[in-house]
Amino acid sequence: MPEPLLSVRELCVSFGARRVLDHVSLDVRAGEVLGLIGESGSGKSMTALAIIGLLPATAQATGSVRHAGTELMRLDERGWCEIRGRGIGMVFQDPMTSLNPVMTLGAQIVETMKRRDGESGSYRRRRAAALLEEVGLPEPERMLGRRPFELSGGQQQRAMIAMMLAAEPKVLIADEPTTALDVTTQAQVLRLLLDVQRRRGMAMLFISHDLDAVLAMADRVAVMRGGRLLEQGPVGTVLDTPAHDYTRQLLDAYARLPARRTPAAPASTSPAIALEDVSVNYGAATVLRGVSLTLAPGRTLGVAGESGSGKTTLARAMLGLVRPSRGRLRVCGQDPHAPTSRAQFARLCQYVFQDTSGSLNPRRTLEQTLGEALEMRAAGARETAAHVREHGAHLMTQVGLDPALLMRYPHQLSGGQRQRIVIARALAMQPQVLICDEPVSALDATVRNQVLDLLVRLRDEHALTLVFIGHDLAVMESLVDEVLVLRRGEVEEYGASQAVFDAPRSAYARELLDAARLGRRRHGVAGMTEVPEAARTGTTCAAALAA
Repeated sequence: MPEPLLSVRELCVSFGARRVLDHVSLDVRAGEVLGLIGESGSGKSMTALAIIGLLPATAQATGSVRHAGTELMRLDERGWCEIRGRGIGMVFQDPMTSLNPVMTLGAQIVETMKRRDGESGSYRRRRAAALLEEVGLPEPERMLGRRPFELSGGQQQRAMIAMMLAAEPKVLIADEPTTALDVTTQAQVLRLLLDVQRRRGMAMLFISHDLDAVLAMADRVAVMRGGRLLEQGPVGTVLDTPAHDYTRQLLDAYARLPARRTPAAPASTSPAIALEDVSVNYGAATVLRGVSLTLAPGRTLGVAGESGSGKTTLARAMLGLVRPSRGRLRVCGQDPHAPTSRAQFARLCQYVFQDTSGSLNPRRTLEQTLGEALEMRAAGARETAAHVREHGAHLMTQVGLDPALLMRYPHQLSGGQRQRIVIARALAMQPQVLICDEPVSALDATVRNQVLDLLVRLRDEHALTLVFIGHDLAVMESLVDEVLVLRRGEVEEYGASQAVFDAPRSAYARELLDAARLGRRRHGVAGMTEVPEAARTGTTCAAALAA
C-alpha cells in the first residue's frame, strides 16, 4: 500500500483548558477521498484548519501532521506559505469570504498560479481561462474580467475551485463546499470535484454533515463527535454496519421520514395569501413572472426551486419589501405595499431568515432582541424590564431554549440555537403568517429535524399560516399542504402536496425530487455500498441513483 500523502497522528488542539480536538489520527492517499462527517461543532473544520496551519493564534496544537513525508507542525509562517496552495489546497464553504471582491477572477487566478520560468503574462492568462473552462464556467475568456459579486453562488464555488487548481496542489481539503447550494448545483459541484480529483490523482479530505454528499464522493469515511474520531473505514462498512451508536444516530436522523401531514381544513373561507398574475422586475429583468396562488389560513405552502428561481423574491413581495410590477397581492386581506399599514402588517406577517448571523444584532443580548419585538407588538409602548424578561422567558421556552440564555449574545449560540431565536422573535409579534426562507438549509440533519419539529408544533399550536421556502423537496414532504415549484421565475408546478410528491407533472419537479430523495433511498432501499461505485461512473448524484 502506498504511503499516504496526508498523515495526521494524535492531533490535539486546545483553547486554554478546553480541548476541541482530542488525539485525531487519519490518513489520505493519492487518488483517495476520505469523507469526514459529524454534527456542527464536532471539530471537522478545526481539523482542516490545523492541517493547513490556519488555527487561531490562541490555539495550542500538539501531535503530527505530515504532507508527503514532511512534518508540518514545526514549520514557521514562511514554510507554511510554501505548503498552502501549492502542497495542500482548500475549498471553503463560503467562496465570498475567500474571493477578493474588488479583483477580477483572472487576476486572482494568475496571482495563485504556480509560476514556471519563461512564462509571459498572456500565457498565464490563457492558462487561467483554461482552468475556468475545466471547472465548467461558460465563456471563460469573458469570465476572466468578472468580479465575484457578478457570479451566482455555484459559479463562485467553481471559480474558487479554479483558483485552488491554479496552484497545482497534491492534497485537496473541501470544507462543506456545497452546504448552501441547491440540490441541482450541489450535484454539479460534487461531480466537478470528483472529476478533478480523479483526473489529477489528488488526495481529498471531504468534510460535510450531508451524508448524500459524502456517499457520492468518499472511498472511506471517518465519523467525528466532540473533537474525537469515533470510527473510520470503507464507506459501505461504516454506513451500512456502523460500529458506534453515534454513527447509527446520525444515519437515523438523516434518513428519518416523518409521516406525511394530513392536509388541514381551512380555518376560514377568506385566503390568508392571494396572488393574481404577480410579476416582479429588477430594472429591465423580469425575475418573477405571472405567479398566481391562493393559500387558506392555517395551511402550509412549500416553495421549491434551485438558486435564482425567484423563491426569495416571491417571499420579499409577500412581505412588501419589493413591489410587483404587475398583478395583485394580498396577505391577510392587506396590501403589503400600502405605506399607511406597514406597522400593522408587521404584526400580521413575519419572516424567518436563512442567515441567522446576519439577521441578529451581534451587539444585543437575546433579551434585548426579543424585547424590541415585544415593544413593537405593544405599538411602541415601553415595556418594563420585568415584563420583557417574563415574556422573553416564555418565548424561549416555546422554542425549546433555556431562559437562562437570555443574557447571551448571538455569537455565543450554536447555529440551531440562533435559528430558534429568530423564530422566537417572529412569534413575539403574534403573527398570522410566518414566512420561512431556507430555515434549515445550512443545518446538520439532527438540528434540522429539531427545527422542523419546532415549526410543526408552533404552526399547530398557534394556527399559523406557513410559507416554507427551500430547495429540498424531501424536507418539505412531511410539512406542507401545497407545493409551488419555481424555475427561472416561472411556475413549473403548483398543487396539493400529495399529488406533486407522488406524481409530479413536470420533468423539472421530478429532477428535484430525485436529487432530494437520494440519501434516503440509498439508506433504506438502494444500499449504501453501491453508492461510491455509482458516483464514479461520472453521472450526477441524482442520475447515479435513478439509473
